[in-house]
Amino acid sequence: MAKKTASEAANTPAGEPKAYHFDVTWEGLMDHQAFVGVFLSEVLEQYVQQQRWYGGKSSTLKYIELQEYFKIQQGAEVYYGLLLEVNFEEAFFQHYFLPIAFVSDPDFARKDRILPVVVGGEEGFIIDAVNLESFRRLVYERIITAEPNDTTRVRYHKSTTFEPTPYESSRLMGLEQSNTSIVINGKSVIKFFRRIYADKNPDYEMSRFLSERKGYRNTPAYQGSLSIIDTDNANITIALMQELIPNQGDAWEYMLKELNKIFANLEYKGIQVARLPGTELFARLKIRDVPPEIIDWAGLNIFLKLQKLAQRTAEMHIALGSEFEDTAFTPEHFNGDYEVWLKNRLLYQFQNRLNTVENNLERLQGPSLELAKEFLERKNEIRKRFMKFDWTKLKGERLRVHGDYHLGQVLVRDQDFYLLDFEGEPESTIRDRKVKQPPLKDIAGIFRSFHYAVYATIFNNEGKFPYSREDLFRAGELLYRYFIGVFMETYVQLIQEHNVDIGYSAERIFLLKYCMLEKAVYELGYEMNSRPDWAVIPLEGIRSIINDKHDS
Repeated sequence: MAKKTASEAANTPAGEPKAYHFDVTWEGLMDHQAFVGVFLSEVLEQYVQQQRWYGGKSSTLKYIELQEYFKIQQGAEVYYGLLLEVNFEEAFFQHYFLPIAFVSDPDFARKDRILPVVVGGEEGFIIDAVNLESFRRLVYERIITAEPNDTTRVRYHKSTTFEPTPYESSRLMGLEQSNTSIVINGKSVIKFFRRIYADKNPDYEMSRFLSERKGYRNTPAYQGSLSIIDTDNANITIALMQELIPNQGDAWEYMLKELNKIFANLEYKGIQVARLPGTELFARLKIRDVPPEIIDWAGLNIFLKLQKLAQRTAEMHIALGSEFEDTAFTPEHFNGDYEVWLKNRLLYQFQNRLNTVENNLERLQGPSLELAKEFLERKNEIRKRFMKFDWTKLKGERLRVHGDYHLGQVLVRDQDFYLLDFEGEPESTIRDRKVKQPPLKDIAGIFRSFHYAVYATIFNNEGKFPYSREDLFRAGELLYRYFIGVFMETYVQLIQEHNVDIGYSAERIFLLKYCMLEKAVYELGYEMNSRPDWAVIPLEGIRSIINDKHDS
Protein backbone atom coordinates (compact mmCIF):
# COMPACT_ATOMS: atom_id res chain seq x y z
CA MET A 1 0.00 0.00 0.00
CA ALA A 2 1.34 3.46 -0.84
CA LYS A 3 1.93 5.58 2.25
CA LYS A 4 1.83 8.89 0.37
CA THR A 5 -0.68 10.12 -2.18
CA ALA A 6 0.38 10.54 -5.78
CA SER A 7 -0.57 14.21 -5.93
CA GLU A 8 1.53 14.93 -2.83
CA ALA A 9 4.52 13.18 -4.38
CA ALA A 10 4.12 14.90 -7.70
CA ASN A 11 4.23 18.25 -5.91
CA THR A 12 7.12 17.41 -3.60
CA PRO A 13 9.87 20.04 -4.02
CA ALA A 14 13.14 19.00 -5.63
CA GLY A 15 15.94 18.13 -3.22
CA GLU A 16 15.05 15.38 -0.78
CA PRO A 17 11.51 14.25 -1.66
CA LYS A 18 9.90 11.60 0.49
CA ALA A 19 9.28 8.44 -1.43
CA TYR A 20 6.20 6.27 -1.88
CA HIS A 21 6.45 3.00 0.05
CA PHE A 22 5.38 -0.24 -1.59
CA ASP A 23 5.68 -3.56 0.26
CA VAL A 24 7.01 -5.43 -2.75
CA THR A 25 10.33 -6.03 -4.51
CA TRP A 26 11.25 -4.31 -7.78
CA GLU A 27 10.84 -7.63 -9.62
CA GLY A 28 7.21 -7.84 -8.47
CA LEU A 29 6.33 -4.16 -8.69
CA MET A 30 4.33 -4.25 -11.93
CA ASP A 31 1.99 -6.87 -10.43
CA HIS A 32 1.26 -4.59 -7.45
CA GLN A 33 -2.16 -3.02 -8.07
CA ALA A 34 -1.65 -0.08 -5.72
CA PHE A 35 1.57 0.90 -7.49
CA VAL A 36 0.08 0.54 -10.97
CA GLY A 37 -2.94 2.63 -9.96
CA VAL A 38 -0.84 5.48 -8.59
CA PHE A 39 1.71 5.28 -11.39
CA LEU A 40 -0.80 5.42 -14.24
CA SER A 41 -3.47 7.74 -12.94
CA GLU A 42 -1.48 10.60 -11.45
CA VAL A 43 2.23 10.29 -12.11
CA LEU A 44 2.56 9.20 -15.75
CA GLU A 45 -0.13 11.55 -17.03
CA GLN A 46 1.94 14.53 -15.99
CA TYR A 47 5.27 12.98 -17.03
CA VAL A 48 4.24 11.76 -20.49
CA GLN A 49 2.76 15.09 -21.55
CA GLN A 50 6.11 16.80 -20.90
CA GLN A 51 8.12 14.50 -23.19
CA ARG A 52 9.31 15.55 -26.65
CA TRP A 53 8.25 12.21 -28.09
CA TYR A 54 4.64 12.62 -26.95
CA GLY A 55 2.49 13.21 -30.04
CA GLY A 56 -0.80 14.15 -28.36
CA LYS A 57 0.00 17.72 -27.36
CA SER A 58 -2.78 19.20 -29.51
CA SER A 59 -5.40 16.89 -27.92
CA THR A 60 -6.78 16.53 -24.39
CA LEU A 61 -5.51 13.50 -22.47
CA LYS A 62 -8.31 11.58 -20.75
CA TYR A 63 -6.47 8.70 -19.06
CA ILE A 64 -3.58 6.27 -19.50
CA GLU A 65 -3.93 2.50 -19.40
CA LEU A 66 -1.16 -0.06 -19.07
CA GLN A 67 -1.81 -2.21 -22.12
CA GLU A 68 0.86 -4.67 -21.00
CA TYR A 69 4.40 -4.88 -19.74
CA PHE A 70 7.40 -7.12 -20.27
CA LYS A 71 10.80 -7.58 -18.70
CA ILE A 72 14.00 -6.53 -20.40
CA GLN A 73 16.55 -8.51 -18.47
CA GLN A 74 19.87 -10.28 -18.37
CA GLY A 75 20.56 -12.54 -15.41
CA ALA A 76 19.48 -10.73 -12.25
CA GLU A 77 19.38 -7.32 -13.94
CA VAL A 78 15.74 -6.40 -14.65
CA TYR A 79 14.04 -3.48 -16.37
CA TYR A 80 10.43 -3.11 -17.44
CA GLY A 81 9.11 -2.21 -20.88
CA LEU A 82 5.68 -0.61 -20.60
CA LEU A 83 3.21 -0.45 -23.48
CA LEU A 84 0.94 2.46 -22.62
CA GLU A 85 -2.42 3.28 -24.18
CA VAL A 86 -3.06 7.02 -23.99
CA ASN A 87 -6.77 7.80 -24.36
CA PHE A 88 -7.99 11.24 -25.42
CA GLU A 89 -11.18 13.22 -24.82
CA GLU A 90 -11.57 13.38 -28.62
CA ALA A 91 -12.35 9.62 -28.62
CA PHE A 92 -9.12 8.18 -30.03
CA PHE A 93 -5.97 6.69 -28.53
CA GLN A 94 -2.25 6.30 -29.14
CA HIS A 95 0.25 3.70 -27.92
CA TYR A 96 3.67 4.48 -26.47
CA PHE A 97 6.69 2.53 -25.26
CA LEU A 98 8.31 3.55 -21.97
CA PRO A 99 11.15 1.50 -20.44
CA ILE A 100 11.60 2.07 -16.69
CA ALA A 101 14.42 1.40 -14.25
CA PHE A 102 14.82 1.62 -10.47
CA VAL A 103 17.93 3.41 -9.22
CA SER A 104 18.93 4.07 -5.63
CA ASP A 105 21.75 6.53 -6.32
CA PRO A 106 20.31 10.07 -6.78
CA ASP A 107 23.19 10.89 -9.14
CA PHE A 108 21.82 8.34 -11.59
CA ALA A 109 18.40 9.94 -11.40
CA ARG A 110 19.29 13.48 -12.36
CA LYS A 111 17.40 13.19 -15.63
CA ASP A 112 13.83 12.09 -16.04
CA ARG A 113 12.91 11.22 -12.48
CA ILE A 114 9.44 9.82 -12.81
CA LEU A 115 8.65 8.76 -9.25
CA PRO A 116 10.47 8.54 -5.88
CA VAL A 117 9.76 5.12 -4.30
CA VAL A 118 10.79 2.69 -1.62
CA VAL A 119 10.59 -0.91 -2.85
CA GLY A 120 11.85 -3.93 -0.97
CA GLY A 121 12.95 -1.57 1.78
CA GLU A 122 15.28 0.33 -0.57
CA GLU A 123 14.76 4.01 -1.34
CA GLY A 124 15.30 5.27 -4.85
CA PHE A 125 13.70 6.54 -8.04
CA ILE A 126 11.90 5.17 -11.04
CA ILE A 127 13.40 6.74 -14.17
CA ASP A 128 13.21 6.39 -17.94
CA ALA A 129 15.64 3.52 -18.48
CA VAL A 130 17.16 4.93 -21.69
CA ASN A 131 18.98 7.46 -19.48
CA LEU A 132 20.79 4.62 -17.70
CA GLU A 133 23.96 3.27 -19.26
CA SER A 134 23.48 -0.19 -17.76
CA PHE A 135 20.12 -0.50 -19.56
CA ARG A 136 21.61 0.57 -22.89
CA ARG A 137 24.45 -1.91 -22.42
CA LEU A 138 22.01 -4.72 -21.61
CA VAL A 139 19.90 -4.13 -24.74
CA TYR A 140 23.01 -4.00 -26.94
CA GLU A 141 24.41 -7.21 -25.42
CA ARG A 142 21.09 -9.03 -25.73
CA ILE A 143 20.93 -8.08 -29.43
CA ILE A 144 24.50 -9.11 -30.28
CA THR A 145 24.13 -12.45 -28.44
CA ALA A 146 20.64 -13.19 -29.82
CA GLU A 147 19.96 -16.73 -30.96
CA PRO A 148 18.66 -17.20 -34.52
CA ASN A 149 14.93 -17.88 -34.88
CA ASP A 150 14.07 -16.68 -31.38
CA THR A 151 10.50 -17.73 -30.53
CA THR A 152 10.22 -16.21 -27.06
CA ARG A 153 7.80 -13.38 -26.29
CA VAL A 154 10.55 -10.76 -26.02
CA ARG A 155 12.61 -11.18 -29.17
CA TYR A 156 16.11 -9.94 -29.81
CA HIS A 157 17.59 -10.29 -33.30
CA LYS A 158 21.09 -9.86 -34.71
CA SER A 159 21.72 -9.51 -38.43
CA THR A 160 23.83 -12.27 -39.97
CA THR A 161 25.83 -9.55 -41.74
CA PHE A 162 26.74 -7.68 -38.53
CA GLU A 163 30.07 -8.33 -36.81
CA PRO A 164 29.70 -6.71 -33.38
CA THR A 165 32.35 -5.47 -31.00
CA PRO A 166 32.10 -5.74 -27.18
CA TYR A 167 30.25 -2.93 -25.43
CA GLU A 168 32.44 0.07 -24.60
CA SER A 169 30.27 3.15 -24.22
CA SER A 170 26.97 4.76 -25.15
CA ARG A 171 25.36 8.19 -25.31
CA LEU A 172 22.06 9.78 -26.21
CA MET A 173 22.19 10.96 -29.81
CA GLY A 174 20.40 14.27 -29.29
CA LEU A 175 17.05 16.00 -29.47
CA GLU A 176 14.59 13.90 -31.45
CA GLN A 177 10.87 14.42 -31.66
CA SER A 178 9.27 11.00 -31.94
CA ASN A 179 11.97 8.47 -30.99
CA THR A 180 15.03 8.14 -28.74
CA SER A 181 18.32 7.11 -30.32
CA ILE A 182 21.41 5.82 -28.52
CA VAL A 183 24.91 5.76 -30.02
CA ILE A 184 26.79 2.57 -29.04
CA ASN A 185 30.62 2.40 -29.26
CA GLY A 186 30.53 5.29 -31.72
CA LYS A 187 29.61 2.70 -34.39
CA SER A 188 25.97 1.73 -33.94
CA VAL A 189 22.66 3.46 -33.25
CA ILE A 190 19.82 1.87 -31.30
CA LYS A 191 16.57 3.71 -32.05
CA PHE A 192 13.85 3.14 -29.45
CA PHE A 193 10.45 3.75 -31.00
CA ARG A 194 8.29 5.72 -28.58
CA ARG A 195 5.05 5.82 -30.56
CA ILE A 196 4.31 2.18 -31.30
CA TYR A 197 1.84 0.23 -33.40
CA ALA A 198 0.44 -3.30 -33.29
CA ASP A 199 2.66 -4.38 -36.17
CA LYS A 200 6.26 -4.41 -37.37
CA ASN A 201 7.55 -0.86 -37.77
CA PRO A 202 8.12 0.08 -41.46
CA ASP A 203 11.54 1.51 -40.56
CA TYR A 204 12.59 -1.93 -39.27
CA GLU A 205 11.10 -3.75 -42.28
CA MET A 206 12.60 -1.43 -44.89
CA SER A 207 16.00 -1.16 -43.21
CA ARG A 208 16.36 -4.92 -42.90
CA PHE A 209 15.10 -5.55 -46.43
CA LEU A 210 17.30 -2.97 -48.15
CA SER A 211 20.59 -3.61 -46.37
CA GLU A 212 20.33 -7.29 -45.39
CA ARG A 213 18.35 -8.73 -48.30
CA LYS A 214 19.30 -6.43 -51.17
CA GLY A 215 22.73 -5.14 -50.18
CA TYR A 216 21.72 -1.52 -50.75
CA ARG A 217 24.73 0.36 -49.36
CA ASN A 218 23.41 3.91 -49.13
CA THR A 219 21.31 3.43 -46.05
CA PRO A 220 22.53 2.65 -42.50
CA ALA A 221 23.09 -1.12 -42.41
CA TYR A 222 20.58 -3.12 -40.37
CA GLN A 223 22.32 -4.69 -37.35
CA GLY A 224 19.57 -5.95 -35.06
CA SER A 225 16.28 -5.30 -33.31
CA LEU A 226 14.11 -5.82 -30.25
CA SER A 227 10.43 -6.70 -30.57
CA ILE A 228 7.61 -7.99 -28.38
CA ILE A 229 4.83 -10.41 -29.24
CA ASP A 230 1.82 -8.90 -27.46
CA THR A 231 -1.21 -10.70 -26.03
CA ASP A 232 -3.00 -10.40 -29.40
CA ASN A 233 -0.02 -12.10 -31.06
CA ALA A 234 1.00 -8.88 -32.86
CA ASN A 235 4.73 -8.43 -33.49
CA ILE A 236 5.53 -4.93 -32.19
CA THR A 237 8.91 -3.37 -33.04
CA ILE A 238 10.41 -1.75 -29.93
CA ALA A 239 13.94 -0.92 -31.09
CA LEU A 240 16.03 -0.94 -34.27
CA MET A 241 19.84 -1.09 -34.31
CA GLN A 242 21.69 0.25 -37.35
CA GLU A 243 25.14 1.29 -38.44
CA LEU A 244 26.17 4.83 -37.43
CA ILE A 245 27.01 6.75 -40.61
CA PRO A 246 29.64 9.48 -40.02
CA ASN A 247 28.29 12.53 -41.83
CA GLN A 248 28.42 16.27 -42.39
CA GLY A 249 24.75 16.80 -41.54
CA ASP A 250 21.56 16.27 -43.51
CA ALA A 251 20.77 17.28 -47.08
CA TRP A 252 18.31 19.96 -45.92
CA GLU A 253 21.08 21.96 -44.21
CA TYR A 254 23.38 21.28 -47.15
CA MET A 255 20.79 22.56 -49.63
CA LEU A 256 20.12 25.71 -47.59
CA LYS A 257 23.84 26.55 -47.59
CA GLU A 258 24.09 25.99 -51.34
CA LEU A 259 20.97 28.04 -52.07
CA ASN A 260 22.23 30.84 -49.86
CA LYS A 261 25.31 31.07 -52.10
CA ILE A 262 23.21 30.81 -55.25
CA PHE A 263 20.90 33.68 -54.24
CA ALA A 264 23.91 35.77 -53.18
CA ASN A 265 25.27 35.21 -56.70
CA LEU A 266 22.35 37.18 -58.16
CA GLU A 267 23.89 40.38 -56.85
CA TYR A 268 27.52 39.27 -57.17
CA LYS A 269 27.09 38.48 -60.87
CA GLY A 270 24.70 41.36 -61.54
CA ILE A 271 21.97 39.05 -62.81
CA GLN A 272 18.66 40.44 -64.05
CA VAL A 273 16.07 37.88 -63.02
CA ALA A 274 13.68 38.76 -65.85
CA ARG A 275 16.31 37.78 -68.41
CA LEU A 276 17.02 34.31 -67.02
CA PRO A 277 15.86 31.59 -69.46
CA GLY A 278 13.01 29.35 -68.32
CA THR A 279 12.25 25.67 -68.78
CA GLU A 280 9.16 23.49 -68.88
CA LEU A 281 8.04 21.93 -65.60
CA PHE A 282 9.11 18.24 -65.40
CA ALA A 283 11.25 18.44 -68.55
CA ARG A 284 14.11 15.92 -68.29
CA LEU A 285 17.45 17.72 -68.52
CA LYS A 286 21.00 16.53 -68.92
CA ILE A 287 23.45 19.03 -67.45
CA ARG A 288 24.47 20.04 -70.97
CA ASP A 289 20.82 20.98 -71.57
CA VAL A 290 20.88 23.52 -68.73
CA PRO A 291 21.47 26.98 -70.24
CA PRO A 292 24.93 28.50 -69.57
CA GLU A 293 23.27 31.49 -67.86
CA ILE A 294 21.80 29.13 -65.23
CA ILE A 295 25.09 27.25 -64.75
CA ASP A 296 26.90 30.57 -64.43
CA TRP A 297 24.41 31.70 -61.78
CA ALA A 298 23.96 28.51 -59.72
CA GLY A 299 27.28 26.77 -60.42
CA LEU A 300 27.89 23.28 -61.77
CA ASN A 301 28.39 21.59 -58.38
CA ILE A 302 24.76 21.72 -57.24
CA PHE A 303 23.59 19.96 -60.40
CA LEU A 304 26.24 17.24 -60.00
CA LYS A 305 25.02 16.71 -56.43
CA LEU A 306 21.43 16.46 -57.64
CA GLN A 307 22.50 13.78 -60.10
CA LYS A 308 24.13 11.82 -57.27
CA LEU A 309 21.02 12.12 -55.09
CA ALA A 310 18.88 10.99 -58.03
CA GLN A 311 21.17 7.99 -58.52
CA ARG A 312 20.88 6.91 -54.86
CA THR A 313 17.11 7.39 -54.95
CA ALA A 314 16.80 5.32 -58.12
CA GLU A 315 18.98 2.57 -56.61
CA MET A 316 16.66 2.43 -53.59
CA HIS A 317 13.62 1.96 -55.83
CA ILE A 318 15.47 -0.58 -58.00
CA ALA A 319 16.15 -2.64 -54.84
CA LEU A 320 12.53 -2.28 -53.70
CA GLY A 321 11.27 -3.27 -57.17
CA SER A 322 13.37 -6.43 -57.50
CA GLU A 323 11.64 -8.72 -54.99
CA PHE A 324 9.50 -11.61 -56.20
CA GLU A 325 9.28 -13.89 -53.13
CA ASP A 326 8.39 -11.77 -50.10
CA THR A 327 4.83 -10.61 -50.77
CA ALA A 328 5.32 -7.57 -48.51
CA PHE A 329 7.77 -6.25 -51.13
CA THR A 330 6.58 -7.79 -54.41
CA PRO A 331 5.70 -5.13 -57.03
CA GLU A 332 2.01 -4.83 -57.91
CA HIS A 333 0.00 -3.11 -60.63
CA PHE A 334 -2.62 -0.47 -60.00
CA ASN A 335 -6.13 -1.75 -59.32
CA GLY A 336 -9.58 -0.64 -58.23
CA ASP A 337 -8.96 -1.29 -54.52
CA TYR A 338 -5.96 1.02 -54.58
CA GLU A 339 -7.91 3.74 -56.37
CA VAL A 340 -10.74 3.63 -53.81
CA TRP A 341 -8.26 3.68 -50.92
CA LEU A 342 -6.34 6.61 -52.42
CA LYS A 343 -9.34 8.78 -53.22
CA ASN A 344 -11.03 8.23 -49.86
CA ARG A 345 -7.82 9.12 -48.05
CA LEU A 346 -7.05 12.22 -50.11
CA LEU A 347 -10.58 13.63 -50.18
CA TYR A 348 -10.77 13.34 -46.40
CA GLN A 349 -7.41 15.06 -46.04
CA PHE A 350 -8.34 17.76 -48.56
CA GLN A 351 -11.58 18.57 -46.71
CA ASN A 352 -9.61 18.81 -43.48
CA ARG A 353 -7.23 21.34 -45.08
CA LEU A 354 -10.11 23.34 -46.54
CA ASN A 355 -11.66 23.65 -43.07
CA THR A 356 -8.31 24.66 -41.58
CA VAL A 357 -7.73 27.40 -44.15
CA GLU A 358 -11.31 28.72 -43.92
CA ASN A 359 -11.08 28.91 -40.12
CA ASN A 360 -7.67 30.62 -40.07
CA LEU A 361 -7.78 33.18 -42.90
CA GLU A 362 -7.34 36.01 -40.39
CA ARG A 363 -3.88 34.64 -39.53
CA LEU A 364 -2.67 35.20 -43.10
CA GLN A 365 -1.52 38.32 -44.89
CA GLY A 366 0.08 39.42 -48.15
CA PRO A 367 0.80 36.70 -50.73
CA SER A 368 -0.25 33.95 -48.30
CA LEU A 369 -3.71 35.48 -47.93
CA GLU A 370 -4.15 35.98 -51.67
CA LEU A 371 -3.06 32.40 -52.42
CA ALA A 372 -5.30 31.03 -49.65
CA LYS A 373 -8.32 32.81 -51.15
CA GLU A 374 -7.43 31.40 -54.56
CA PHE A 375 -7.08 27.93 -52.98
CA LEU A 376 -10.60 28.20 -51.55
CA GLU A 377 -12.03 29.57 -54.81
CA ARG A 378 -10.49 26.70 -56.79
CA LYS A 379 -11.40 23.95 -54.32
CA ASN A 380 -13.69 22.17 -56.79
CA GLU A 381 -10.96 22.21 -59.43
CA ILE A 382 -8.48 20.70 -56.97
CA ARG A 383 -11.01 18.11 -55.81
CA LYS A 384 -11.58 17.11 -59.45
CA ARG A 385 -7.81 16.63 -59.84
CA PHE A 386 -7.88 14.10 -57.03
CA MET A 387 -10.92 12.38 -58.50
CA LYS A 388 -9.22 12.20 -61.93
CA PHE A 389 -7.14 9.20 -60.83
CA ASP A 390 -8.12 6.28 -63.11
CA TRP A 391 -6.15 3.11 -62.43
CA THR A 392 -7.14 1.54 -65.77
CA LYS A 393 -5.01 4.11 -67.62
CA LEU A 394 -1.87 3.40 -65.56
CA LYS A 395 0.58 0.71 -66.70
CA GLY A 396 3.37 1.21 -64.13
CA GLU A 397 4.05 -0.69 -60.91
CA ARG A 398 3.48 0.07 -57.27
CA LEU A 399 6.25 -0.72 -54.74
CA ARG A 400 6.94 -0.36 -51.06
CA VAL A 401 8.38 3.15 -50.93
CA HIS A 402 10.08 5.41 -48.41
CA GLY A 403 6.80 7.23 -47.85
CA ASP A 404 8.12 10.42 -46.23
CA TYR A 405 11.06 11.23 -48.47
CA HIS A 406 12.53 14.71 -48.10
CA LEU A 407 15.94 16.35 -47.70
CA GLY A 408 15.86 15.95 -43.92
CA GLN A 409 15.80 12.14 -44.39
CA VAL A 410 19.09 12.16 -46.30
CA LEU A 411 22.57 12.30 -44.77
CA VAL A 412 25.50 13.96 -46.54
CA ARG A 413 28.76 12.05 -46.28
CA ASP A 414 31.72 13.41 -48.23
CA GLN A 415 30.42 13.56 -51.82
CA ASP A 416 27.64 11.02 -51.31
CA PHE A 417 24.14 10.66 -49.84
CA TYR A 418 22.63 8.10 -47.43
CA LEU A 419 18.88 7.57 -47.09
CA LEU A 420 17.27 6.88 -43.72
CA ASP A 421 14.10 6.97 -41.56
CA PHE A 422 11.62 4.74 -43.37
CA GLU A 423 8.77 5.07 -40.86
CA GLY A 424 6.46 6.85 -43.32
CA GLU A 425 4.18 9.88 -42.98
CA PRO A 426 3.42 10.67 -39.31
CA GLU A 427 -0.28 11.32 -40.04
CA SER A 428 -0.80 7.95 -41.74
CA THR A 429 -1.89 4.76 -40.01
CA ILE A 430 0.63 1.92 -39.85
CA ARG A 431 -1.43 0.00 -42.41
CA ASP A 432 -1.51 2.93 -44.83
CA ARG A 433 2.27 3.33 -44.56
CA LYS A 434 2.72 -0.20 -45.89
CA VAL A 435 0.45 0.22 -48.93
CA LYS A 436 2.45 -0.11 -52.14
CA GLN A 437 2.64 3.21 -53.95
CA PRO A 438 4.03 4.53 -57.22
CA PRO A 439 7.77 5.18 -56.66
CA LEU A 440 7.10 8.67 -57.97
CA LYS A 441 5.42 9.42 -54.63
CA ASP A 442 8.92 9.56 -53.13
CA ILE A 443 10.13 11.72 -56.03
CA ALA A 444 7.24 14.09 -55.44
CA GLY A 445 8.29 14.30 -51.79
CA ILE A 446 11.89 15.23 -52.58
CA PHE A 447 10.74 17.76 -55.22
CA ARG A 448 8.47 19.42 -52.67
CA SER A 449 11.50 19.51 -50.35
CA PHE A 450 13.51 21.32 -53.05
CA HIS A 451 10.65 23.83 -53.29
CA TYR A 452 10.67 24.32 -49.51
CA ALA A 453 14.42 24.86 -49.46
CA VAL A 454 14.18 27.58 -52.11
CA TYR A 455 11.50 29.48 -50.20
CA ALA A 456 13.10 28.90 -46.79
CA THR A 457 16.25 30.55 -48.14
CA ILE A 458 14.23 33.62 -49.16
CA PHE A 459 12.27 33.78 -45.88
CA ASN A 460 15.28 33.19 -43.62
CA ASN A 461 17.34 35.91 -45.31
CA GLU A 462 14.87 38.78 -45.35
CA GLY A 463 16.66 41.91 -46.58
CA LYS A 464 19.93 40.12 -47.35
CA PHE A 465 19.46 39.95 -51.12
CA PRO A 466 18.90 43.36 -52.82
CA TYR A 467 15.99 42.15 -54.95
CA SER A 468 12.24 42.44 -54.53
CA ARG A 469 10.51 39.44 -52.99
CA GLU A 470 8.68 38.96 -56.30
CA ASP A 471 12.01 38.74 -58.16
CA LEU A 472 13.39 36.31 -55.59
CA PHE A 473 10.27 34.15 -55.90
CA ARG A 474 10.58 34.26 -59.71
CA ALA A 475 14.26 33.27 -59.58
CA GLY A 476 13.49 30.55 -57.04
CA GLU A 477 10.69 29.02 -59.12
CA LEU A 478 13.00 29.03 -62.15
CA LEU A 479 15.84 27.36 -60.27
CA TYR A 480 13.46 24.78 -58.84
CA ARG A 481 12.41 23.72 -62.36
CA TYR A 482 16.03 23.15 -63.37
CA PHE A 483 16.67 21.19 -60.17
CA ILE A 484 13.85 18.75 -60.80
CA GLY A 485 14.66 18.50 -64.50
CA VAL A 486 18.25 17.41 -63.86
CA PHE A 487 17.14 15.05 -61.08
CA MET A 488 14.46 13.49 -63.30
CA GLU A 489 16.83 12.77 -66.17
CA THR A 490 19.24 10.74 -64.01
CA TYR A 491 16.47 9.03 -62.04
CA VAL A 492 14.34 7.94 -65.01
CA GLN A 493 17.31 6.73 -67.03
CA LEU A 494 18.55 4.48 -64.19
CA ILE A 495 15.09 3.18 -63.34
CA GLN A 496 14.40 2.22 -66.94
CA GLU A 497 17.81 0.55 -67.37
CA HIS A 498 16.89 -1.76 -64.47
CA ASN A 499 13.37 -2.52 -65.74
CA VAL A 500 11.40 -0.91 -62.93
CA ASP A 501 8.17 0.17 -64.59
CA ILE A 502 7.20 3.72 -63.60
CA GLY A 503 5.02 4.21 -66.68
CA TYR A 504 5.39 6.03 -69.95
CA SER A 505 6.21 9.76 -70.10
CA ALA A 506 2.65 11.15 -69.85
CA GLU A 507 1.84 8.68 -67.05
CA ARG A 508 4.94 9.74 -65.10
CA ILE A 509 4.03 13.41 -65.35
CA PHE A 510 0.44 12.70 -64.32
CA LEU A 511 1.58 10.72 -61.26
CA LEU A 512 4.20 13.32 -60.31
CA LYS A 513 1.68 16.16 -60.46
CA TYR A 514 -0.89 14.09 -58.58
CA CYS A 515 1.54 13.10 -55.82
CA MET A 516 3.00 16.61 -55.56
CA LEU A 517 -0.49 18.07 -55.21
CA GLU A 518 -1.20 15.50 -52.50
CA LYS A 519 2.05 16.40 -50.72
CA ALA A 520 1.46 20.16 -50.93
CA VAL A 521 -2.06 19.76 -49.51
CA TYR A 522 -0.60 17.61 -46.72
CA GLU A 523 2.01 20.31 -45.96
CA LEU A 524 -0.64 23.04 -45.87
CA GLY A 525 -2.16 21.62 -42.69
CA TYR A 526 1.16 21.75 -40.85
CA GLU A 527 1.96 25.31 -41.94
CA MET A 528 -1.51 26.67 -41.11
CA ASN A 529 -1.27 25.20 -37.62
CA SER A 530 2.33 26.03 -36.77
CA ARG A 531 3.69 28.89 -38.92
CA PRO A 532 1.06 30.58 -41.11
CA ASP A 533 3.67 32.87 -42.73
CA TRP A 534 5.08 29.80 -44.45
CA ALA A 535 1.70 28.66 -45.82
CA VAL A 536 2.73 30.52 -49.00
CA ILE A 537 5.09 27.60 -49.83
CA PRO A 538 2.53 24.78 -50.15
CA LEU A 539 -0.06 27.24 -51.52
CA GLU A 540 2.35 28.33 -54.26
CA GLY A 541 3.13 24.66 -54.91
CA ILE A 542 -0.59 23.89 -55.29
CA ARG A 543 -1.14 26.79 -57.68
CA SER A 544 1.93 25.88 -59.74
CA ILE A 545 0.68 22.32 -60.24
CA ILE A 546 -2.90 23.37 -60.98
CA ASN A 547 -1.77 26.02 -63.47
CA ASP A 548 0.66 23.75 -65.32
CA LYS A 549 -0.90 22.89 -68.68
CA HIS A 550 1.43 19.99 -69.52
CA ASP A 551 -0.50 17.11 -71.04
CA SER A 552 -1.28 14.42 -68.49
